[in-house]
Formats: sequence, C-alpha cells, structure tokens
Amino acid sequence: MSNIPETGRTPRVTIRLVVLQILVLSLLFTLGGRLWFLQIRDGDQYTAQANSNNVQEVVTPAVRGAILDAKGVPLADNETRLVVSASRTDLLKQKDDGKAVLTRLASVLHMKPDEVRKKVRLCDSKTPKPCWNGSPYQPIPITDEATTQQALQIMERREDFPGVTAEPTAVRRYTAPFGANASQLLGYLSPVTDDEITDAEKQGRSLLRSDQIGRSGLERTYDTQLRGTAGVTRYEVDNLGRVIGKAGETAAVPGSNLVTSIDARVQSVAEKELLQAMKVARKTFDTVTGSYYKADSGAVVVMDVHTGQVIAMASAPTYDPNVWVGGISAKDYAKLTGKKSNFPLLNRAIQGQSAPGSTFKAISTSAAVKAGYSINGHYPCPSSMTIGGRVFNNFEGESAGEITLAHALEISCDTVFYHLSYDQWLKDGGTKPKKHPADWFYKTAKAYGLGSLTGIDLPSEVTGRIPDRQWKRDYYEANKTYWCKVAKSDKQDYASQIARENCVDGYVMRAGDSVNYAIGQGDTLVTPIQMARIYSAIANGGKLYQPTIGKAIISADGKTVTRIKPKVTGQAPASANTLKYINEALEGVVTSGTAAWRFGGWPQDKIVLHAKTGTAEVAGKQTTSWFTTYSKDYAVIMTISQGGTGSGGSGPAVRAIYEAMYGVQKDGSIDNKKALLPHPETALPKITADGTIQARKVSYDVPSLPSAPGDTVFTAAALPPDRAERFLLGRRHGA
Repeated sequence: MSNIPETGRTPRVTIRLVVLQILVLSLLFTLGGRLWFLQIRDGDQYTAQANSNNVQEVVTPAVRGAILDAKGVPLADNETRLVVSASRTDLLKQKDDGKAVLTRLASVLHMKPDEVRKKVRLCDSKTPKPCWNGSPYQPIPITDEATTQQALQIMERREDFPGVTAEPTAVRRYTAPFGANASQLLGYLSPVTDDEITDAEKQGRSLLRSDQIGRSGLERTYDTQLRGTAGVTRYEVDNLGRVIGKAGETAAVPGSNLVTSIDARVQSVAEKELLQAMKVARKTFDTVTGSYYKADSGAVVVMDVHTGQVIAMASAPTYDPNVWVGGISAKDYAKLTGKKSNFPLLNRAIQGQSAPGSTFKAISTSAAVKAGYSINGHYPCPSSMTIGGRVFNNFEGESAGEITLAHALEISCDTVFYHLSYDQWLKDGGTKPKKHPADWFYKTAKAYGLGSLTGIDLPSEVTGRIPDRQWKRDYYEANKTYWCKVAKSDKQDYASQIARENCVDGYVMRAGDSVNYAIGQGDTLVTPIQMARIYSAIANGGKLYQPTIGKAIISADGKTVTRIKPKVTGQAPASANTLKYINEALEGVVTSGTAAWRFGGWPQDKIVLHAKTGTAEVAGKQTTSWFTTYSKDYAVIMTISQGGTGSGGSGPAVRAIYEAMYGVQKDGSIDNKKALLPHPETALPKITADGTIQARKVSYDVPSLPSAPGDTVFTAAALPPDRAERFLLGRRHGA
C-alpha cells in the first residue's frame, strides 16, 4: 500500500505543469501577435494581393511607330495580317485539354500538330522554345500568315474550333523601298525576356511579357519611342477562372514615328554598287596570292558633310530583316549566325575594323604640319627606305624625287611619310623616349576622333585602335607571359623570333612601328563611319559632327515633333590653311593622282570631287580596298575586305553613287531631273491626326531603279481589335 495520497502532487509535477502553462500561453501570445500583424498592420497589403488573385490582365499591343526615310517613305512599318490565336483557358476546359482542337487546327493551317501544341504550352525554366511566355489568359498566336480561306474555315466552323480566333492584327514589316533593305541599319525585333522585365522594373520602366523590343539598329536605339504603350484590360474572374466582370481598362497608345536622314533611293544605289564592286573584285586576279580576290565583306557610308547626317549606309553580306517577324526559324537563325554565314548581322560600317592604308595619310599630313614640318617644303620620295635593318618600300616601288606633301598625297608616296614619321620618332627619343614625347602623329589621330566612338545613334559601335605608347604598354602586359613562354622554346620560326623579341622589350615603340603607322598600316584600326566623319570635317572647314541617322521623332497623331539637331563634338586638329592645302591635294588625287584613271570624263568643273585611295595590307589575307571621297555636299566612303586596291576595288562603285546623286550621265553631262539629291533635305514629312503619313513628292527618276512615287500615302495599320475581351466575355466574332 502506497504512502503517497492519490490527490497529492510532488514538486516535480507542479513545476512541469507550470512550464506547460507558460508554453501554451507563449504560443497563444505568438499566434495572437501574428494575427494582429497580418490583419491589422499589413492588412491592406494582403487584401490587395488577395483581390489581385481574382483579377486577370489581358494586353492589347500598341502599334509600333514607323521608321521613315527623309521624304517619308517607310523603311519599316506595320501591315495587317490574319493572326490565328488560341485561348489556353478554353482549351483546358475540354476533356482532352484541347488536343483534338489543336490537331484539327494544324490540319487547316498546314502545320504539324506537335508544332501547334508546343506554341500553346507555357514557358518555364525547363520548357524549350517554342512556348508561350505571356499571360495564360492572353490569346496565344499560332500563326500570323493565315490565308483568308483558312480564317473563314475556322470562323465558320465554331463548333470544331472552340477557343480559336482568326483576326486581323498589326505585324512589323520591313518594306525595302526601291530594293533597299537596310537590314543592319534598321535592326529587328524579338520578344522581351524575363531578365529584361526585371531590369526594367529596377529602372522604373514598364515592360510587358507580350512586348516586342528592338534588338539592333534603329529599332533598338529608338525602341522606347517606337514601341508606344500597350493597352491593358483587367477582368474579374472567379476561382474557376470564369469572367464575372470588367475591373478596368487602359487604352493602348501607338508608338511615335522616326524620321531618318536616309534617302531610300540613295540607299538602294549604295547597296547595289557595293555588291556589284564585290562581285567584280571576285573576278579580278590577285597576282600576289595567285588567286582571285575573295571580297568577303564590305561597307559604304554616304554622309552630309555639313551636318554629319547619314544619307545611306550599307554593309555586306546582308540579310532580309523580315525573317525575324513572327519569330525566326532555327534554319534561318543558323544562316545568320553559323560559322559559314560570315556574320551578316554585323554592321560593318560601324563594327568593321581594318587598317586604313593610305587614306590615313591626310591625317599624317595634318600631324606633320603640327609637328613643325613645312607645308610648302619638299621631301624625298625614293622607292624604298632602310630603317633598323629593314627595308620599307613604296607600294609599287615608284620613285619621284623631291616632292611636296600635296604631291605625296596625290601619288600616295609612302616613303615621304616614312621619312617624316621616322624623323619625329628620333626627335621623341627613339627607343629611349623623352619623359614627355610630343607624339604628334598619334595625338593628331586621336584629335580627329580615331580610337574613340563617334557617338552615332546605332548600338554596338566599336572604337577602332590607335597603337600609341599606352596601347603598346597595355598590349605588352597582356601578352608578355605567353611571349616569354614561347621564347624559352627552341623553335626558330618567324613567330617564335618575334615572341622572343617581344618578351624582352615588347612595350618599346620601335622605328618600324612609327613608320608603318604613318601610312595607316601596322596595328592601326579604323571604321568606315570614323573615316566618313574625318573626311566630312576636311570638307566643311574642320567641324567634327556626331554622326546621326535620326532626324526627328513625330508622335502618332503628328502633333508633337522632336527634331534631332546636328551636333558638333570636335574640331579637326588643323588650321584653315592646312585644311585648304589638303583639300587641293585631294582634288589632285581625282584629276591627276591615283584615282584619276577611274574619273575620266567626270565634270570636275561643275562638281568638284576630292579623294584618297588606300590599299591596306593584312597579314594572312589579301589587301583591303579603301576609297574615301567627298564633294561640296557629301562624303562617300567605301571599303572592301580582300577587295584589291583602293581605286581598283571601290573606285567604280563610288563614282556610280555620285553619278546617281548628282544626275551625271555617261557622257559627263548633268541631268538635274535625274539627280537623287539636287538639294539637301530639310523639310519633314507630314503626319495627320489619324496617323496617315504623307510622303514628300519626288519628281526625278533613275532608269536603273523603279520609278519614284509621287505624292504617296502610307497609313499605319489600325490597332488590332480587342480579341481578348470577345473570347473572355463569350462574344461571337461577327462575320
């Protein structure tokens, strides 16, 4: 029999009960605090989130603004296409999740059933494209190339295609007026990504999953202005996703139109002549390599010398930007980006870098005068010079005796510039430079803007390269480990010998570096747009303009006009007297110098042309053809990679461009009625309140091109109908 009473409690039991009571009270207190936090302190936030779960948004895309040439002719606009779309919500209500409907739809559209099914699945981290990256409540486009017959089949057989619509929608179109596709200039569109949406939110901007954004060219630079603002309709839905009412609506705002300085007809001529020059080069035999020139790529720029505005810009190889519309196929993407494509997406006018060859000598002339060499002096032009044990030849081994700088430019004498550069290198201390060397030849090139971006309103421009002392030092630091590793080997080939030499003093500016640099060879790299800017400055008295293509942004209703004014961003590092001297010398290149054989019969007394030829040598490749020219109005710059000599490869094409612009006939006469650019364009095309674009009247014609339009009216595609509202509210599509 126990001595402990049945109703008695030990101290240990009492302590346990107290602890348990404290725990229970603590949990109740914590729970109460959490309920207060959720319902009182943050109640409004969670109420809003709960309400948003019952509201779904449907987006109505904004019509993208057009890109127009200087006269108002569309380079890129929109066209109305029949777009077949499917409602994923309606498909999932069916027993088989809509598989039968999609199979029937594929048959009508002449597509594979699997291809259609993939388009309506939702994108996530594990789902490969094609898939839908937008709202599941948004109509999902299946194709934008439906025929009228296909659309009628779908709409007349509603019972066979529940949740499927076929409606007219605005789709981007690259018009290629007069055959000018201007692909690298215009760029292309593609759907926005999740990362871009996140980045936009951080920057206070708004992007929707349904948005298409510019990926390159003008489409990218002016994307914000062109894109407009999408409309959003908010619907109240129940827990089953059924629409029970409309919660609000924001109308779409169409994008603004971009007027450019491009002349579509000159663009067409420039593209045609560039391709023709490359075709001719491929039939020209290169005696150095013992094969025909490859002419694998090229570019041409036509610039207004008084404003820096680009009249035409072409790059080859090229492509059709319409392949991106509606989503590019894997086959087309491979053609544009594969190893055998030669990368047509590159705009070689702003991204193609190569040694400028003798076109650089105009800059070296400015540098020599700034360094104190007499502009009226005479300098030796032997067939070759020996510097540091190495022989430096004139390009074709010519010898001209004592000549002026002007004559050196006219006949493109290399040894004159070798002598000047070598002499200045010695004055700066040679391989043991002074503490502050003058470096006139390098500093002058940089003052002209080389080695820097021009600031043109196109994305992804490159800087080129001026190989000055700082570049030599940086290049040495980046490569010395490799050079010294190779130097330790027993190899005696040329590359190993160079590496052995560079390991010891690769940062030193040698005499050979300086003399090669003076004629645009060695490590110097420039772009066509940089050379167009420089030669325009020589033509206009020294003003270095920031190149531009956009002239104005005009709102969709035509009421708001924002002009993009020309901007001077620098001054040529040469006096008025020096520029006049260079001008006269470059005129001599056309009349009696290296370009004279290409300009026989040209009306030089009426249209004065100036030019500089360039034949740049590239290790392991054929020579690059450069031809830099200008008149009183326009600079025309052309370059062809592995295209031969300057005047030989590019000369005829550049002449043909001038002939088209000024109306010069084959017999040397001038027909102003056929001149593409009798006067610089200043007026802007008119856009009316309803979005109608009135192209300016064109009264001239060129036989080799399609006839010019008269007063042509271009109307932007109307906003697409509110497809989402119709199917979400269960309305039938009218016949």
